[in-house]
Amino acid sequence: MTTTFISRCAWILFSMALLFGLAHAAPAADGVGEAGNTPGYELYVSPAGRDDGDGTKARPFNTLEQARDAVRALRAQGQLPHGATVWLRGGTYERREPFRLTAEDAGAPTAPVTFRAVPGETARLVGGAQVTNFVKVTDPAILDRLAPAARSHVLQADLRALGITEYGKVVSPGGQPCMYRAASLRGAVADMTVFAFNGQPMTLARWPNTGFVKIQQVTGGQPAPIQGINGDKIGKFTYEGDRPARWVKETGAWLHGYWFWDWSDEYQPVQSIDTATRTIMLKPPYHMYGYRPGQRYYALNLLCELDTPGEWYLDRQTGLLYFWPPSPLKAGRAVFAVSPSVVELRQTAGITFHGVSFEAARGALVQITGGERCALVGCTLRDSGGYAVRIDGGSQHRVVGCDISDTGEGGIWMVGGDRKTLTPGGLLAENNVITRFSGIIRTYCPAILVHGVGNRVAHNLIYDAPHCGILYGGNDQLIEYNEIHDVCHETGDVGAIYTGGDYTQRGSIVRYNYIHHIKGPGLYGARGVYLDDGASGQTVEGNLFYKVTRAMVVGGGRDNRVLNNVFSDCVPALDIDARGLGWAYGMEGGIRGHMAEVEAQAPHWLARYPELRTLLDDKPMEPRGNRIERNIWTGGVWQEIEKTAVPFFQLDNNLVGPDPRFIDPRHGDFRLKPDSPAFALGFQPIPYEKIGPYAGDQRASWPVRR
Repeated sequence: MTTTFISRCAWILFSMALLFGLAHAAPAADGVGEAGNTPGYELYVSPAGRDDGDGTKARPFNTLEQARDAVRALRAQGQLPHGATVWLRGGTYERREPFRLTAEDAGAPTAPVTFRAVPGETARLVGGAQVTNFVKVTDPAILDRLAPAARSHVLQADLRALGITEYGKVVSPGGQPCMYRAASLRGAVADMTVFAFNGQPMTLARWPNTGFVKIQQVTGGQPAPIQGINGDKIGKFTYEGDRPARWVKETGAWLHGYWFWDWSDEYQPVQSIDTATRTIMLKPPYHMYGYRPGQRYYALNLLCELDTPGEWYLDRQTGLLYFWPPSPLKAGRAVFAVSPSVVELRQTAGITFHGVSFEAARGALVQITGGERCALVGCTLRDSGGYAVRIDGGSQHRVVGCDISDTGEGGIWMVGGDRKTLTPGGLLAENNVITRFSGIIRTYCPAILVHGVGNRVAHNLIYDAPHCGILYGGNDQLIEYNEIHDVCHETGDVGAIYTGGDYTQRGSIVRYNYIHHIKGPGLYGARGVYLDDGASGQTVEGNLFYKVTRAMVVGGGRDNRVLNNVFSDCVPALDIDARGLGWAYGMEGGIRGHMAEVEAQAPHWLARYPELRTLLDDKPMEPRGNRIERNIWTGGVWQEIEKTAVPFFQLDNNLVGPDPRFIDPRHGDFRLKPDSPAFALGFQPIPYEKIGPYAGDQRASWPVRR
């Protein structure tokens, strides 16, 4: 009783002190408010602040929690009619647990709360600890395990001496399912080890240092052919050469591979290596599709393979981190991620982070769950084990003008809206630059994943990644004015923009995007826009496809419209099939299940998608109602249409053959001259000038690197 009473008194006194110090704080001059409102109070936080600071510019707080509690105290006294701006002074805010905001911290539409970096200063919220105690390696046993050329370069640091005793997963085992097939889109946030130097993630020691080696023969003894391709269910196979003999004494070796299909990767631990027969045995459970000869893999988490600058290895028994710095340590900053995320917003509203840098977390850097009207504006996000931003539910959240790079999973995950009621989520990802994502989990972790109902992805620049750029599902998504290039470079049977698998996920529009230089490896290569496995009711309109293999794929679905696009140097421009009448006939059971799941025969569903009224009684496996109209094709190959699909596709008024009369296609100008024959077919000019990021005070950087 006494302790509780004293604690309450202390809190009252603290709140009174805050109110006394802040009662006459000046209104913010340029806060980022909602609906044009300017936050009424300014508070300051600085890494050089004091625990007894009062939040003024002269005596800033030392922690974000102090500022949060001050805002709470002001709100409780009715002192925030116009909200507040918390100014973050430049410097590094090292965090070993997330900064958490809840419903208690919500800002109203007319009284938002903004956490904003002081202009001209870099405020870095880092979810990790700086590693400062590197020394030379002197243990003869460790030196003997290292390659001779590495012994004088590799350093070691004792993480336990820094208070770091829990290290997260080496990687995330288990294959990544296609997200459109997942029963739930609310999976656990990743908890993977991240080690960065100078703001760049370093490479867990591996062989080969780049690229892959190939399975020679599968020897598990449980044959499992898929679609006529021979494989084996057991993870046992032979290798070429003698390199794995170096790994026999190592513990914790993993292999990462595309074991059967070029769109399904998985990390798997090594159980044993037989050097006499050159055979590797993996630990079960085995890959869901099995293994086949010629498929790609590499080895990782091996101290003996720490043989090039930028590689590292962690001995999880001793807590010793081994590292070959790519540049002098004194000139850089080494960070080991500790926190699962940097900021968590749960069931809160009206919170904005503007111009802040988020770095180094084992999962998503910023996690938003539920709530409404939260935003990241002009921020920099990098070095995560999971996504940069993960939005699970809620409405009207925004990620605008951010620079995102070097993530272990994807860039922005946003799921919002209710499919049963078709209530829009209103989530927005706009004007972002997203690159070097999917660094750990290589497939189905796109730059932007959007699902649910009624969300928008616009004006983003996406490039340099192993798998898809935008993965979408649900209903009534709008994907427009994005530029995507040089993605899918490690995977096959994938699309730069990808969806599929459910006849009920309708109403989305993919328009005015520039998709170029897309080419993947393996049996099937990469695609531009891929409507996979029965995707239906999609509109793909006004896009420019340039140098894309299989630019536009319609994979057996219904009621799709491909209108007013430009295809230049694509092989082919159109790839159309009727898979539901062939190898994918079993999809019909899934269609019926999806219809029942969302109650697609409800009046509001049929009013929005009248095609569903008779779908189940109208030979649903036939790809009916698809229209390909008013497109321009030049160079490459125009179409590859499966014979059984021809009767179900309507191709009208496409310009195929004649010179379309572009202004300067050799230099990327695909605008049409006034005398283009495409205009006579009804072609409408594409607003190329609006595609991609745009300048403004909400961009993290300008100009952007393309």
